[in-house]
Amino acid sequence: MDFTQPKPATALCGVVSADGKIAYPPGVKEITDKITTDEMIKRLKMVVKTFMDMDQDSEDEKQQYLPLALHLASEFFLRNPNKDVRLLVACCLADIFRIYAPEAPYTSHDKLKDIFLFITRQLKGLEDTKSPQFNRYFYLLENLAWVKSYNICFELEDCNEIFIQLFRTLFSVINNSHNKKVQMHMLDLMSSIIMEGDGVTQELLDSILINLIPAHKNLNKQSFDLAKVLLKRTVQTIEACIANFFNQVLVLGRSSVSDLSEHVFDLIQELFAIDPHLLLSVMPQLEFKLKSNDGEERLAVVRLLAKLFGSKDSDLATQNRPLWQCFLGRFNDIHVPVRLESVKFASHCLMNHPDLAKDLTEYLKVRSHDPEEAIRHDVIVTIITAAKRDLALVNDQLLGFVRERTLDKRWRVRKEAMMGLAQLYKKYCLHGEAGKEAAEKVSWIKDKLLHIYYQNSIDDKLLVEKIFAQYLVPHNLETEERMKCLYYLYASLDPNAVKALNEMWKCQNMLRSHVRELLDLHKQPTSEANCSAMFGKLMTIAKNLPDPGKAQDFVKKFNQVLGDDEKLRSQLELLISPTCSCKQADICVREIARKLANPKQPTNPFLEMVKFLLERIAPVHIDSEAISALVKLMNKSIEGTADDEEEGVSPDSAIRSGLELLKVLSFTHPTSFHSAETYESLLQCLRMEDDKVAEAAIQIFRNTGHKIETDLPQIRSTLIPILHQKAKRGTPHQAKQAVHCIHAIFSNKEVQLAQIFEPLSRSLNADVPEQLITPLVSLGHISMLAPDQFASPMKSVVANFIVKDLLMNDRSTGEKNGKLWSPDEEVSPEVLAKVQAIKLLVRWLLGMKNNQSKSANSTLRLLSAMLVSEGDLTEQKRISKSDMSRLRLAAGSAIMKLAQEPCYHEIITPEQFQLCALVINDECYQVRQIFAQKLHKALVKLLLPLEYMAIFALCAKDPVKERRAHARQCLLKNISIRREYIKQNPMATEKLLSLLPEYVVPYMIHLLAHDPDFTRSQDVDQLRDIKECLWFMLEVLMTKNENNSHAFMKKMAENIKLTRDAQSPDESKTNEKLYTVCDVALCVINSKSASCNADSPKDPVLPTKFFTQPEKDFCNDKSYISEETRVLLLTGKPKPTGVLGTVNKPLSATGRKPYVRSTGTETGSNINTNSELSPSAGSRSREQSSEASETGVSENEENPVRIISVAPVKNIDTVKNKEMNSDQSTQGNISSDRGKKRIVTAAGAENIQQKPDEKVDESGPPAPSKPRRGRRPKSESQGNATKNDDLNKPVSKGRKRAAGSQESLEAGNAKAPKLQDGAKKAVPAERQIDLQR
Repeated sequence: MDFTQPKPATALCGVVSADGKIAYPPGVKEITDKITTDEMIKRLKMVVKTFMDMDQDSEDEKQQYLPLALHLASEFFLRNPNKDVRLLVACCLADIFRIYAPEAPYTSHDKLKDIFLFITRQLKGLEDTKSPQFNRYFYLLENLAWVKSYNICFELEDCNEIFIQLFRTLFSVINNSHNKKVQMHMLDLMSSIIMEGDGVTQELLDSILINLIPAHKNLNKQSFDLAKVLLKRTVQTIEACIANFFNQVLVLGRSSVSDLSEHVFDLIQELFAIDPHLLLSVMPQLEFKLKSNDGEERLAVVRLLAKLFGSKDSDLATQNRPLWQCFLGRFNDIHVPVRLESVKFASHCLMNHPDLAKDLTEYLKVRSHDPEEAIRHDVIVTIITAAKRDLALVNDQLLGFVRERTLDKRWRVRKEAMMGLAQLYKKYCLHGEAGKEAAEKVSWIKDKLLHIYYQNSIDDKLLVEKIFAQYLVPHNLETEERMKCLYYLYASLDPNAVKALNEMWKCQNMLRSHVRELLDLHKQPTSEANCSAMFGKLMTIAKNLPDPGKAQDFVKKFNQVLGDDEKLRSQLELLISPTCSCKQADICVREIARKLANPKQPTNPFLEMVKFLLERIAPVHIDSEAISALVKLMNKSIEGTADDEEEGVSPDSAIRSGLELLKVLSFTHPTSFHSAETYESLLQCLRMEDDKVAEAAIQIFRNTGHKIETDLPQIRSTLIPILHQKAKRGTPHQAKQAVHCIHAIFSNKEVQLAQIFEPLSRSLNADVPEQLITPLVSLGHISMLAPDQFASPMKSVVANFIVKDLLMNDRSTGEKNGKLWSPDEEVSPEVLAKVQAIKLLVRWLLGMKNNQSKSANSTLRLLSAMLVSEGDLTEQKRISKSDMSRLRLAAGSAIMKLAQEPCYHEIITPEQFQLCALVINDECYQVRQIFAQKLHKALVKLLLPLEYMAIFALCAKDPVKERRAHARQCLLKNISIRREYIKQNPMATEKLLSLLPEYVVPYMIHLLAHDPDFTRSQDVDQLRDIKECLWFMLEVLMTKNENNSHAFMKKMAENIKLTRDAQSPDESKTNEKLYTVCDVALCVINSKSASCNADSPKDPVLPTKFFTQPEKDFCNDKSYISEETRVLLLTGKPKPTGVLGTVNKPLSATGRKPYVRSTGTETGSNINTNSELSPSAGSRSREQSSEASETGVSENEENPVRIISVAPVKNIDTVKNKEMNSDQSTQGNISSDRGKKRIVTAAGAENIQQKPDEKVDESGPPAPSKPRRGRRPKSESQGNATKNDDLNKPVSKGRKRAAGSQESLEAGNAKAPKLQDGAKKAVPAERQIDLQR
């Protein structure tokens, strides 16, 4: 029953009773304005009841009561002031519409409008459910909804006003006290109007949508729910109206069409949540808005779509791929807030829609390198948040982005990445919340976090320490649990992470010692020296805290507080005492912090700084109880009762790493080891077959056993025979540690050492070299530790056995396999014995520390002879190339070791120094690598004289990029350490000649002037090499112009030209080369610095060992390089070939058929490194490696015999020309980087397998044909030009010089039987590899 098709009511309009009066129901008197309100209400109730009981079939009654129906619609009732009257009239009118349906008894449109507006107003009474009249209001609503009375209004011109008023009324009255029936009738009433009308106007739509706006939604949740259900019910009808509204606002920009225009994005979000079908036509419009030119508008759309795509039940990304792809494009928006919002969205998306992770990964990768710090930070937060929810939500690539950001240039980003990874490690590895698979997925985190300790920033180091104490090995765990965590962590770390962890403990221990020394200074009487020492100590401590500049002030304040507060000092002394337990440390830290806290100052930077200091020095992990727990864990591993396998560690590696851990802790916490139980376990380890385990156990005894002799006699009596046995028949490392252990912990060490020395010295037998190595090690260390007792007896051993019997004899013949380096296990016992013999000589001299017997001179001559003879001291050609490399390295290292002792440094001649320096250009990669590491290690500890830093300049000639990069890093480190040392030590100004980095320049100039490759002072290519070596050093020195250092270095070079070469003062050619190098240096300094022409701050002092005193009235203003040469040097035009191209270049095998490769590209390179090459360079290296492997040439063979393609060459000149043309054709592609050429001939380039931690590659590179210096070849034209001059001269210092490639070929072929012209060896076409950084 409804009014969907209303009919005219003219026939009923004039029907009245016969007497012309209105007919009322029985018992109801006339209702007029003459009666009282109460009476009127009483009568109206009866009328309501009458109409309520009537139905549409009562035709007589309908006719009878028609006048009454018209009367009730009069203005008197519609405007009656009494609400009860109005309610009763409204109920009557509703029933009248029901009874007379489908024809309404009212014909006037105005009257109908008034009636429906009147009824609508009455519906407001629904608001109060507790009202006595609520049932009548409900009846009114029910009646209207059931009959669909409002459908009559469709015929009215201004029906929209009625509907808007109705909708607003219903939405305003709905509340949480209404039951479902009320909501249902309201929905029926409104949905019929929407679905059966011709359309929904904008105003009517606004009356619905306004309830979805957050502000309204929060005010009346029920109106929101009502609108939500209404929209769901009418989605098919209203969708077009909604689409039109958004089209007007979003596309056409007509915001005036609705008051809700400014809320469009809120509305879209709500409508999408209600039913996505409501927005089918709107989504394409959003894609249009995403491409808006207005950044703020794009931001608003991105915020909206982030919510739509990211909501839990949304499938918008799969349903609307174009919009999803367009949205992903906003990750690369030019507007920073848009990119930021996109990144924030990714977190919700990863958590709610893991299937979209693949789409997001590439965009997050780009944003993880965003120039904006906040965006990079939020990328990390996004990934870590999702990973913490569920590790399966993030793939390895996403975790890799976080891993990269641990090295971000901004501290905030690095910190977030490190902390995020630490939290993941603790959750999934330590607590195992997601099983073994998840733990395995993030097992790399522990290594990565510890690697960060290698960074220079103190903030990074402090954060790693904090992470270790809170996440990797939480300090608040019980001792047994904490040590188990540490035990298995240490066993599973990679070597670099182990080094970092060891370094962390070392730094903390060093800081503890600094604080201990500061407290000792407080106990001394006040004096100027004491204050100066205290100030230096405070500066050192401040350097170990964040923001050292501010930390200095806070440390000074803390020192002042320490001076005034004795109790605070005692607390700090307890904290750093060796006997402090972890629990005591925790109490001390809290107590000190409490004393320094200021309640009135909630943020106290001074207190924060002190806490940083206390956290670094407090022993929160290790004490006696912890060491005991570690030892018990190790015992379980030895017995096989530990759960090693469950922790992913084999029992053997658990034992070995456990001993290594205890060894490290024995340095930092020696007192904690002092217990019989611990030492009994260590004795058990000494008896194990694993050499590494026994060696570590001996070292622990050495570090911690100072009181064994007095406190634990049982341990002493058991330990002594074991140490004796290890010193005599153990491994070399065990022997060394056993000797040092005896010397360190026993009072009668002289007797003990004599019992080892005498039998060993008598039993030396060179015929059994494999039994010599351990005795030589023991004898060497005994003579170094107790020189007064053993120096003299050792002299006869050295003279009669070491030199004459061992070093000067070759008893066995080495394997002629052409390898330049062999793994330790493949080195012959005789050579290993000779290496240990050289070390014994050095240790013996270092123990004596004097040269009264001239033994040092003899030793240095012996070592020099070994270098001159390339390691083959007897020159009988019986020793293999790889063994010669070992002996060259041992000789060079020995000279460098002796130079660390001042009395021996004085007697090392310039020639011997130069021989030692040239080891860094050795033909063997491993020799260069190990020598450079030893050189750096000694220089960085300020053990070697400054002149040895000049050796690094020769690294510019190294063909391998990693070696050059390593040398540059070494220079940077050494220079910064020396400058810092001068700043921190005021007394160091008296020793500037040996400390100031700039003073390396004269040593470098002299060394380069005596470079064996520098034979002609006017040869441009040789000068270019000199310039590269000079710039390699000067570039690092000239990064800063501190104290006008550029002018100072220029002054040094000018002053050298006023002296003569002290090595050969009367040789004009030698002096000319020296002055030429000076001019090249001046040329470089002038071209690179505008401030070098200023006055030098002081007159430099030149070393008299290398330069004579300047002669009076001697002026040397001659220029030793022409203007043309100067221009060539500065323009950096490349040479035809690289400097070190013939390193390890194989010659064709004697007696083999000649071969050539068909093209230059077939010649492969053997260079294979793990360095961070550019992608193109990396792919080239891989291609070249594969090409080389295809040829079948053995990596270390000097004369490869596999043939790729055999092509007999009739005329070798043709091949030579091809080679020269090939070389010349590549010139255009050769580039220069920092003045260093990167072109390396690949025919036999070195095979390098270099690890980041500089481990020595045991596989060894292939041997070169002749040259030993690891240098690039001169160009062929240069080789031809200098061939006649140089070949007729004796080889300088017995060394095979890195001559030109053609010379090398001729020299190599000279040893082979001459072949017929038609069978001459063809020169393989050289392929040049660009190794540019």
